Parts: sequence; C-alpha cells; structure tokens
Amino acid sequence: IGQITLMQMNMTFKLFFIGLLAFCNIVNAQEKRPNVIIFLVDDLGWADISLRGAPIDTPAIDSIFSGGLALNRFYTTPICSPTRAALMTGRDPLRLGISYSVVMPWMNNGVHPDEHFMPESFKAAGYQTAMVGKWHLGHSQEIFHPNARGFDNFYGHMHTEVGYFPPFANQGGIDFQRNGETISDEGYETFLLADEASRWIKARDKEKPFFLYMPFIAPHTPLEAPVDLVQKYKNLEDTRELTRSVAIDRTRTLSGFLPSARPIYAAVVDGLDQAIGKVLDTLASEGIEEETIILFSSDNGGAAYAGGGADNFPLRGGKGDTYEGGIRVIAAMKWKGKLEAGKNFESIMTVMDVFPTLASASGVPMLNTKEIWGRDMWPAIKDGKKVKLDKEVYFASETPNYGEFHTTVFNDKWKLVQVITSTLLEINVENKLFDISDDPYEYKNLAEEYPKLVEIMANKIREWRALHPISGIRAQLVPPPGWRAPKDWTSYTIPIEDLQEDASLGFGAHAHQVLDYLIKDHGRIIYDCKPGDWERGKCKAPELPKTHQH
Repeated sequence: IGQITLMQMNMTFKLFFIGLLAFCNIVNAQEKRPNVIIFLVDDLGWADISLRGAPIDTPAIDSIFSGGLALNRFYTTPICSPTRAALMTGRDPLRLGISYSVVMPWMNNGVHPDEHFMPESFKAAGYQTAMVGKWHLGHSQEIFHPNARGFDNFYGHMHTEVGYFPPFANQGGIDFQRNGETISDEGYETFLLADEASRWIKARDKEKPFFLYMPFIAPHTPLEAPVDLVQKYKNLEDTRELTRSVAIDRTRTLSGFLPSARPIYAAVVDGLDQAIGKVLDTLASEGIEEETIILFSSDNGGAAYAGGGADNFPLRGGKGDTYEGGIRVIAAMKWKGKLEAGKNFESIMTVMDVFPTLASASGVPMLNTKEIWGRDMWPAIKDGKKVKLDKEVYFASETPNYGEFHTTVFNDKWKLVQVITSTLLEINVENKLFDISDDPYEYKNLAEEYPKLVEIMANKIREWRALHPISGIRAQLVPPPGWRAPKDWTSYTIPIEDLQEDASLGFGAHAHQVLDYLIKDHGRIIYDCKPGDWERGKCKAPELPKTHQH
C-alpha cells in the first residue's frame, strides 16, 4: 500500500509539474509582445501602386494591402517634417512648432526635448529599437537626434534630398551616418536601407521584441534610379489627370516647363517596392511574420506637381495642399493571423493615432505626460468596427510659398479648406466648404450655401493657429544671406554635453506672461500653453534661470 501511495504521489507531482509548465507557457505566450515595423515612404501618390491600377510593379507593397487592412481614410499633414513629428509623439505638430514647413538645413529647430517619442515607450517596455532612413526632425543639436529620442540604433540621413547615389549630401555636405559617426556606404540609397534593416533584424536579440522605423527617402525628388529600372519605364506614357489644384496644375500645364517625371518616378517606386520586399522576405525567413505588426504609409499626398511624378487621382490636389490629395494618403496595416486579410477600414484615422494604436496593439504602456491628440484605434481596427471622430482634425502648410497658408479643419461630415495669402499690404482668404462624407473628391464648394458654418469653422482654424509657438518653423526655402553649409553634417551637430541643461527662454523672460497674453492670435510665447491658460493655472509660466533672477 505504501508503494502504491508513493507511486500515486509521484504521478500527482508529475501531473502538477506538467500542468504548471503548460500554464507558464500559456502566460508567456500571452505576455509575448509583437514586433513593430513602420514603413514610412516619402511623397507616394494615392493611386501609385499596381493594386490600384498604377502602371508600376509594386508586389511587395500590394501584399501589405492584400494580406492586411487598407486604411482608406488615413490622414497625415500636407508636408514632411510635421507628419514625422506627429507620428513620433501622437501630438498636434502645430503645438510643437513644426507645422507650416519642414526643418531646413540652415535651421536650428527640432522637437522640444520635453516631448516624449514613441520609441521611448517601446524601449522602456523592453523593446530593442532601430531607425533606418530619413530623420528630418532636427539636426543642429544632438538632443534632437534619433539616438536621443529612444532609438538604440540609427542608420541614415538627418536631412531630406540627399540623393539616391553617393556621396549622399545636402547643400554639399555629407549626410550619412551610423549613430553619430559618418559612413561612406556605396550603392543605391533605397537598397542600402533595405540591406541595413534586414541585417539588423537578423542580428537582433531574439529573446526581445523589436521596434523598427523605416522612413524611406523614396520617392521624393530629385528622382534617380538604377539604370535597369530607368530603362524599364523609359517609355511610360504620362496619362495622369489634372489635380484640380491651381497651385499644382499650373506647374504641369506650362508649355516646355519640364518633361514628364512619370517615367523616372515609376522607376523610383519600383525600387522602393523591391526594398520593402527584401525586408518582408527577411521576416518570412526568420519565421516572425505572425509576430510582427506592419504599418505602411506615405508621409503626405503624392508630389503631383511638375518634377514630382505622383498620381493621387481621384483625390483632389497633392503634396502641400489641404485638399484630400495632400492629406489623405495611401496606408495599410498588417498583422498576419491577427487581422483579417484584404479588408478595408473606413473610419478616419490620422498619423497622430499611430503611437497610441501601436502601443495598445503591442501592450506597451505609453509614458507620455503631455496631452496627445491621437486616439487608440486598435479596438476598432481589430474588431472591424466603425468609430466616429470625437473632435475636429486640423492641418496646415506654408510650403513652398512664404505667406501662403493652406489650412483645413474637418470632422466626419464637413471640411473647410482655407487658403490665406498675405502680402505686405493685404490678406486674402479663400474658403471652400465640402460635405466630405458625400463628396470625398471635393467637387462641390458649398461655402456660399452655408456662410454661417464657414464662419464657425474658419474661427476654429484661427483659434487653433493661435497655439503655434511664435518661433516655430515658417517657410524658408533659402538660407540666411551668407550662410555656409558644413562639409560633413555629423560635425555640425552640437553634442549634448556641450549644451546647457535647460531650454533657453530667450529675451524678455521676466515678462513672458504679459507678452503671451498680448500676442493673442499671433501665436504663443509660452511653449505648449493655450491663450489665457496661465491665468487659470492650467500651465506654468517659465521659470527664470538663477543667473537671471533678481
């Protein structure tokens, strides 16, 4: 009897141990977080993949749409740097001072170090993080750089328009680095990024999830491609419709202005697709397709002006506009085995929603302390449910013409497009109102039929624009007179240890509250503070450094 009892006890213990192991495995499986890859392409048109009828081979990009969820109403800002700022922070880029224009090489601007970036939350949750590609969110001080914003590894360019072939320079200065060290890798830029991303994925710590951000330069101008791709599309006919944007179409209709950019643009997009395909093949060969969330998006509408080559039809306008063609972009999300393939998501989603949505899908706590505009769209995406906007969306651009502002405010039904042109003596305001739910391609201007609604929405834009920091970015297409570019952009950067600890308050710091109140609609002196908020105790007036206190 004793032997039987002992045997039974041993068997019970074994069963208990096996059950405990099984339970632990289940818990570990539940707690395992997915990898995340963000493919952000530059100036890709709404209609520029073969899945949407484009005469361009894009099987890799098509596979993200066909194997995932097409985000059919995904919105970004009309231009580059503001979209990247919104993507990284979940915040309204106008509040950050990066809205009207992009970070030009001769600027000192960047995103305020007090702002929290998406990779910082993922890194704190145990993710290994990397960025491969174009930054364009500040280069003058190291505190603005990718490695200071949550990325363990950075390979790429601080600026835009560095070219697709060596020496990868902007304004004549070399702009190619790995974690702050200048590099001289040879090859086609788009392919180099794919090679680096694939290498990094294979060399990763397989015990930890990863967060990979891949902001390509392609297909941004100036367009260049390998010889074989140039030859492949050299006879491509340009059959694009006009965009119905005066600013864009006038560049394409001037006789002899420029030859069609469509053939070389197609070659660049084909190369982009090959690069994305290589990264997707790496996921497959590593056996981690079902463990990886993929988000694909353009940073703004396609550059449809002369020299750009993109096609946003049937959307109106393109890059730089606040018509749909400038802000409603091609986008998709894929998570094999988790999201039903080949479906469409029709709710409005913006680039500001990406951070909270990916954090939610990955089970990553967001460590933001500032208010974000973005919403967690993951429950709606996962369950295929439609969700309404809970507040209006605002976008603006002053690019390329100084003093010409393209703005918009919209909700699920109504959209006001406002173009404000200023000279030294006058300001002209053009309002166009669309029922965007019924007229998504913006053919019928209803401004004259609903003047009161136009007045209300225009006032919303005015109040929103008053939140812009007064020294935030404005259009500056040329450098200050006499400015010289560095020979190497890596050496241009001021290291963190050479900077003071606190952000500078500038002159008149002792009177910031009064000045902020008096400036009213012109913008904000006190960073991230609404007009009158400091009076109501909702935000603090800046504290003077001890050396300036009396």
